[in-house]
Amino acid sequence: MHMALLVLCLQCPLFGADKSQPSPDGYFVDEVWGKVGELSCLKCHNASGAAEDSRFILRKTILLDGTKLQTAHEANFKAFAKMARMRAGGQLSRLLLKPIGKLDHEGEQVLKPDSTGHAILQGFVQRMEGKLAPASPVEKYQPQGFFEGVTMISNQSLLRRLTLSLTGRLPTTRESRLIKEEGLAGLDVTLDQLMSEDAFYARLKEGFNDIFLTNGYEGNGELILSYDHFNATRHWYQKHDFSHIEDKRQRQEALWKMARVYREAIRAEPLELIAHVVRNDRPFTEIMTADYMMVSPYSARGYGIFQEVKKQFKNPDDPFEYVPARLPALKNRQGKVQESKTGSYPHAGLFSMFHYLRRYPTTETNRNRLRARMYYQHFLGIDIMELADQVADAAAIDARYETPWMEAADCVVCHRTIDPVAGLFQDFYNEEGHFSPRKEGWFKDMVVPGLEGEDLPKEEKWRSLQWLAFRTAKDPRFAIAMTEHVWYILSGRMALRSPQNIEDPLFTPRRRAYLMQRGEIAGVAKRFSREDFNLKLVFKELAKSPFYRADGLKAVVEHPHRKAELHDLGVTRLLAPEQLERKIKALFGKRWGQVESKMKILYGGINSQSVTERLSEPSGAMGAIQRIMANDVSCLHVTPDFALEPASRRLFPKIEKDVVPGENSANDLKIRKAVAFLRSHLLDRHEAIDHPEVDRAFNLFSAVVREAGKRKGIDKRDSYHCGRIDGKRVEDLHYTLRGWRAVVTYLLRQPEFLYE
Repeated sequence: MHMALLVLCLQCPLFGADKSQPSPDGYFVDEVWGKVGELSCLKCHNASGAAEDSRFILRKTILLDGTKLQTAHEANFKAFAKMARMRAGGQLSRLLLKPIGKLDHEGEQVLKPDSTGHAILQGFVQRMEGKLAPASPVEKYQPQGFFEGVTMISNQSLLRRLTLSLTGRLPTTRESRLIKEEGLAGLDVTLDQLMSEDAFYARLKEGFNDIFLTNGYEGNGELILSYDHFNATRHWYQKHDFSHIEDKRQRQEALWKMARVYREAIRAEPLELIAHVVRNDRPFTEIMTADYMMVSPYSARGYGIFQEVKKQFKNPDDPFEYVPARLPALKNRQGKVQESKTGSYPHAGLFSMFHYLRRYPTTETNRNRLRARMYYQHFLGIDIMELADQVADAAAIDARYETPWMEAADCVVCHRTIDPVAGLFQDFYNEEGHFSPRKEGWFKDMVVPGLEGEDLPKEEKWRSLQWLAFRTAKDPRFAIAMTEHVWYILSGRMALRSPQNIEDPLFTPRRRAYLMQRGEIAGVAKRFSREDFNLKLVFKELAKSPFYRADGLKAVVEHPHRKAELHDLGVTRLLAPEQLERKIKALFGKRWGQVESKMKILYGGINSQSVTERLSEPSGAMGAIQRIMANDVSCLHVTPDFALEPASRRLFPKIEKDVVPGENSANDLKIRKAVAFLRSHLLDRHEAIDHPEVDRAFNLFSAVVREAGKRKGIDKRDSYHCGRIDGKRVEDLHYTLRGWRAVVTYLLRQPEFLYE
């Protein structure tokens, strides 16, 4: 691994035993390469970059390990050493002149003469000359084992976290016993069961919508169906026979309801494709390569193919049952048929779905570049906007070049990558995402359609997105990107990105954290590829990963470098509205029903359109909602729970409402045990009855009961709003029901409940 190599090198002098054979030391690996080579030089100076014809070619080191990583570092060191020795005019090293834009550097200025990056190169040149150079931060801080001092979550708590996160329920007795007996080895069996449940697929679709945002395309659901190709069928519901409903208003309401359900059924199709692939253990590459789409009885009518697929449905009247189906080659109102050598629409999974194309529209000037950008981001895990620095003076470049995206170096570095992919979407050249090839043919002032140096063959033009899909499926970056998506679903956080600000004094430890997490993700991605891209394997592997299981520290960390390294470990995320409702249902038996339906955006949720990122930290409004939720859920459940037989109770199975504190030690013991049970049930905290937190809740309960008993005129019946059973108010002679509501309210406001 990278850090093992680094530690080994730190123990050696720069030139080792043989000074004629220099090797990469810690200064080169973390300073020269980590802060300059990888961030500023590698973009162009690689085997397929803009500077591929130069003599200064570097190798990527991300995702490499062991011998391959060492070999890459050695090759890069030699390239830098050779450039450092080369002189210009007998004076300065070419390594110092090229980056600041001198000596006809085609990349122009990438480092300022007085920058930290240039100072690092100066230090490297000095070292290569045998001169003393200032010590670097990496030589002052000796890193320890990455997970040293990190505690891992218990297996039982890990199981609870996973069942709540993936299926919105608590573990079964059988699942708990299996984990207790077999440890992590038994987790795969449990996860296989979880991933066969409908609740998991609801969570899977929710998670991937956070990523692809396909639910967020503008307009009604059926607007993905163009007038030009589906005019006769897209509004089929308007012709539905409602004659059996006599009342005119009721007929209209029935029509509106059918339209609403139809639109919902259409909008869900991209996510149903993902669920279908995972549910049936199909290669996850099929989300791109699938030569079919998912349709329901309602949406199939909109596409005009209901009769062809009717027999595939178990219930042809269920608007949300989905089956695979193919569209015929599209035919417009003038009778022109889409080019197809098979007679079918050239399906390419999500790429060719009108939903995805409409969600990421194009314009006359954008020319499908947004779609190309999202392709790289969604399916290869690459942010194209990070390929080059932002242009400082766009107006000057525009005035200087007729086609800046093909001539200006600042523009070409991105456009040579995205423009060929944009050309592959050329048959969908409109904002609505409909099939609509440009009448004048594709633009001549753009790099020809293709993918990273490979041009699209003319005979493949009619199925260009299929051509793209099959090449993407073979790209190792796809497996890594999908692994990162699963990490987001599990942890609520995006995978770490390489730090870019070398002025940051914590750059090196943050880079180490990135490399360590990246190595874990890459390892899982390799196993994912070997197992025929079964996405369930990624969930299982990441669930067992120390990055997911990290739960705390054995001792307080003082060193800022170590703090930075551990900053992103473990899972501590604010529950999303949907997750909060599911957790309430799992613990209390039914959802609160407010935060997801009425307060979703206010509580940090998304609408997939104007709000596309979930809040990770609570706002003032969210804090208020949390207080309302805690009060309301406690009000709704405490009294009804006591009304059940003890064996059926979720909250108070071993105590009755007439147990009053302070009367005798036996009562206090029962109350403490009940508090400990509540903390276990609601917060997954398993503590002794004399634990300080149990004391705190016990004292709260006692104070409420005591104060209510002191005051005159307090009704001996429970609250009208909280304490009714079958419409009748319940006796609360000792005010213990009020006391227990206070305790439950208090616990529901704890981070252990509100966070995962």
